[in-house]
Amino acid sequence: MPSRALTFSQLSAATDGFSSQNLLGEGGFGRVYKGLLEDTGEVIAVKQLNRDGLQGNGEFLVEVLMLSLLHHPNLVKLLGYSTDSNQRILVYEYMPRGSLEDHLLDLPPSWKPLPWHTRMRIAVGAAKGIQYLHEVANPPVIYRDLKASNILLDADFNAKLSDFGLAKLGPMGDQSHVSTRVMGTYGYCAPEYAMTGKLTKMSDIYSFGVVLLELITGRRAIDMARPSEEQVLLNWELSIRFSCMQASPLLRDKRRFVKLADPLLGNRYPVKALYQALAVASMCLQEDAASRPGISDVVAALSFLADPQYYPPGGTEAEHKSTHSGTDNDSSPPRAEMVRADDDMKHR
Repeated sequence: MPSRALTFSQLSAATDGFSSQNLLGEGGFGRVYKGLLEDTGEVIAVKQLNRDGLQGNGEFLVEVLMLSLLHHPNLVKLLGYSTDSNQRILVYEYMPRGSLEDHLLDLPPSWKPLPWHTRMRIAVGAAKGIQYLHEVANPPVIYRDLKASNILLDADFNAKLSDFGLAKLGPMGDQSHVSTRVMGTYGYCAPEYAMTGKLTKMSDIYSFGVVLLELITGRRAIDMARPSEEQVLLNWELSIRFSCMQASPLLRDKRRFVKLADPLLGNRYPVKALYQALAVASMCLQEDAASRPGISDVVAALSFLADPQYYPPGGTEAEHKSTHSGTDNDSSPPRAEMVRADDDMKHR
């Protein structure tokens, strides 16, 4: 269903006068309300932008245009918009599970942590959304603002990318990049883009690597509440990984990488899958943009890790225990598994 122009009175009625009881969230951009369209019976999310907020007229128009033209199961649907009464309002399909940030980084005490397999499914969904933007959309689109709060979840925890106000048409023809003012969120921006303003598809790959690392560790990209050496997620991850690789041969194995796993997972994940997911994240986070994998390779590797057939009959906890119970100190997972999640990506 294409997006349509809606009146302010329609949206006021849908949200009971933008009632605080229907408020889903708010930020520098404005507020988001849950609503019900009377003419269609659709449950909707209504984003009412502040007139002097962080999302300006340009970003508003970009989002309306982008989401009116782009359609994919892993992109949130824009159902309508309104510019009535000097307002700027965007109307989306309602995503009942909220954002990935809600379930991963701002987890209420009464909520259960996301299981490992669900985390990998969410990663695949987000990657498929980026794959559509990079490889199917014509011209290609660079998302430019991939982060946990912009990944929304439906009732079945399927991931959908939202907030396209910063999206940019990608380079075409012989162009290697798009030059633009640096925008995005600190902690997720690729270093070469932050330093030069040269935007490429690889900028999104880097941001995806940060999100994948958040899914694995349960930590924010930037968390000033942590000790100084742990405030920047990438620096902390590198220090753990480096210490693992510098250990003696008897200790240098994938089992030490469990230090990087979200403690809320307990032991309910397969260590080999953790190791391979970290390998994918590491490749996405290469400082040299040209060394990062294309998004199709990322989708292929993570789809393998999200496949239920990857896990043993006893569940992920059984695999975790069996991995720890053996005496084999080999530092490499079985080659057949690594070909799918590591080596193949390096050579393509």
